[in-house]
Amino acid sequence: MKKKWTSWLALLLVCGMTIAGCGNAEKQNAQAPQEHEGYTASGPLTINPNIPDLPVQDIGPNGEKAVSAKSLKLTEEELQKIRDGKYTAAIVMHYSGTDYMTAAVNAMKNTFAKMGIKVVAVTDAQFKAEKQVSDIETVLAKKPDIMISVPVDAVSTAGAYKKAVNQGVKLVFMDGAAEGLVPGKDYISIVSGDNYGNGAVAADIMAEKLGGKGKVGIVYHDVNFFVTKNRSDAFEARIKEKYPGIQIVAKGGITDPNKGEEVASAMLTRHPDIDGIFAPWDVPAEGVMSAARTAGRNDLIVTTVDLGTNVALSIASDGIVRGLGAQLPYDQGVAQAILAGYALLGKEAPAYVASPAIKVTKENVLESWKLIYGVDAPKSVQDALKK
Repeated sequence: MKKKWTSWLALLLVCGMTIAGCGNAEKQNAQAPQEHEGYTASGPLTINPNIPDLPVQDIGPNGEKAVSAKSLKLTEEELQKIRDGKYTAAIVMHYSGTDYMTAAVNAMKNTFAKMGIKVVAVTDAQFKAEKQVSDIETVLAKKPDIMISVPVDAVSTAGAYKKAVNQGVKLVFMDGAAEGLVPGKDYISIVSGDNYGNGAVAADIMAEKLGGKGKVGIVYHDVNFFVTKNRSDAFEARIKEKYPGIQIVAKGGITDPNKGEEVASAMLTRHPDIDGIFAPWDVPAEGVMSAARTAGRNDLIVTTVDLGTNVALSIASDGIVRGLGAQLPYDQGVAQAILAGYALLGKEAPAYVASPAIKVTKENVLESWKLIYGVDAPKSVQDALKK
């Protein structure tokens, strides 16, 4: 009897490991890079031609005029030269786990694969400068030819990036550069969305939803991070310049993206008559949504930047988040990889490259998702729009 029980136990353990293995395989498959429908597997490497030709309001951190990402190109001959070089790349991110970051990293991986470049590391600093410094030092031991990175803090990470430069690594920055580094000398280029434009779009949507009158608050990113500062500055400037009937009555800073709820709760307590709140991107905006629900303020209007699943659900269902300005993370990731190719070829690159701001409201949320991510919106978002 004991032998029979032992056999059954062994069988259960094997089945359990098999199920766990399948689960891990499914998880890995779900995280495999997904190609954007705006891109082809062969031919010259260019940016998605479906991106609208909209003006870009943003300027670079050193006052650089933005060049459209659609101007970038690698010919088939250039691609073959890069493939022949058997180069390697590291992707050093400030954080991960959002729809935006997943799309950006997948774009880099897919594009590097087309270029014959091996990705030797992908890191997540969890928005901690000290961890990013450690990540960079760990990555440098792998001796990559290319590094694409988003500095968590332009000042405190600068020394680590200078080590990369001294090691001969070709640096392409996403969203902002480390302090003291010079474009064309220390790094190749910066690629970003139109962050000023996105903040202005969020202000325009706020004004539309409020009918041009009301009181609003701003949750801002209280760190040395160029792009999020541009968004909040643009929101505030657009409200003051264009909408005299709207008063900004409160501002609260966050250093952790998960502190949006805490800051918004304090704002709603101090200003119970506030009509709307702007958050610098979708993760803190989700915290503002939670604070509004807790306070019984389902009538609060929230606008933000970046189209993630949860804010898309809110927009589709006439929820608390009513609209936003969106970046094009996949296309920006492709642009970063192309610029790395420019560096390997010795090809002159623009110092600052940007994609346009995309206005997203209930009327175009599904079309916007398809443009931004190259796939249909999640079923939950589609179903919310039907109700």
